[in-house]
Amino acid sequence: MLDKSPAPPAPNDLAAFWMPFTANRAFKAAPRLIAGAKGMHYFSTDGRKIIDGAAGMWCCNAGHGRAEIASAIGKQAEALDFAPPFQFGIPQAFELANRIAALAPNGLDHVFFCNSGSEAADTALKVALAYHQINGQGSRIRLIGRERGYHGVGFGGTSVGGIVSNRKMFGTLLTGIDHLQSTYDREKQAFSKGEPDYGAHFADELERLVGLHGANTIAAVIVEPMAGSTGVLPAPKGYLKRLREITERHGILLIFDEVITGFGRLGYAFAAERYGVLPDMITFAKGITNGAAPMGGVLVRDTIHDAFMSGPPNAVELFHGYTYSAHPLACAAGLATLDIYRDEKLFERAGALEPTFADAVMSLRSEPNVVDIRTVGITAGIDLAPNGNGPGDRGFAALRSGFHDHDVMMRIAGDTLALTPPLIASDDQIGEIIDKVARVIRAVA
Repeated sequence: MLDKSPAPPAPNDLAAFWMPFTANRAFKAAPRLIAGAKGMHYFSTDGRKIIDGAAGMWCCNAGHGRAEIASAIGKQAEALDFAPPFQFGIPQAFELANRIAALAPNGLDHVFFCNSGSEAADTALKVALAYHQINGQGSRIRLIGRERGYHGVGFGGTSVGGIVSNRKMFGTLLTGIDHLQSTYDREKQAFSKGEPDYGAHFADELERLVGLHGANTIAAVIVEPMAGSTGVLPAPKGYLKRLREITERHGILLIFDEVITGFGRLGYAFAAERYGVLPDMITFAKGITNGAAPMGGVLVRDTIHDAFMSGPPNAVELFHGYTYSAHPLACAAGLATLDIYRDEKLFERAGALEPTFADAVMSLRSEPNVVDIRTVGITAGIDLAPNGNGPGDRGFAALRSGFHDHDVMMRIAGDTLALTPPLIASDDQIGEIIDKVARVIRAVA
């Protein structure tokens, strides 16, 4: 715990910061301020120890305050704080790319670095469009997302995303976009542990879109193996394999958004391995640095990468990138994080912990207003019935009660409580999280 927590800011000191994805007025009326973190816990500015049921924002898979990562970042900052990523490189970027590719399914051997999941999604979509252009299929300009999908907040990711609140204020967004239907059907999937048995046929919606638009107009389909930000919707059994079969048949690229599912959340380095599916690209972020530094990226199949490697050898092959692509500090954090995952066998640990975690979360089924629970890997979504104040009010009340009254942090999506604790959680700590969440549910009943 911190020796001395910093003093909370005065109310006027909160005014300047316009907070992202936050009810700013409600927050500033009763701030949820964090001063430190270690292991499975955060520490509030008033000195309370708060168990982290959300791994930060799905990213601190190895827990908080890892000395190995902090040391690596500090040493790198002293040795090399920044190097331009355009036309220059650092050894750590190549080492990290090699190690990520080694964790990925065979054939995904090339990594393009960026700084977030949003940038990774936009990068993958641009690569898909450019790939078809250089292959002489410039008519393939349509991008397909999925209802309730989340692919970040860039214009590309927002356009293929399917969460209404993220889209409705920003006009028409990109043109040439369509969406598959959501894979969720509460009536037939309620209280599923792992992938629900019902729903593989939802992939067939892609055939309808092919019939509507023509396969020769569709560049790529992007989906999350588990839709996390919308409230934890695991892919139904067989759904992803069927989607792969359809995309291959029609020459459409398949992109897995693994910003949440990557790096152990579902018991594997990438969910593609869990489902035995080889996509054309995988986006990643969050867990690559354990949340200690901003980083994202795209894993790309050899066939796509190699298609770009033509023309004069001194010509730029892809006119895309970011000032902070493969930033030295982020690379150092990524390498140290991968060491922890390997040395502590956290991916394997998550797989072994999954049944215990699922059973524990399902024990909440009898709590008031719980209408569904979904679990997969070390991830769970708990749907609460809306209260009389309208959708989302009960969920927000639970978030607030959890932090202020029960010393537990979770995420919410409307009236869904999302539990995604660090992969280092012990059985006792999982029990503690579930006990506290049960109290929260009763408190907002």
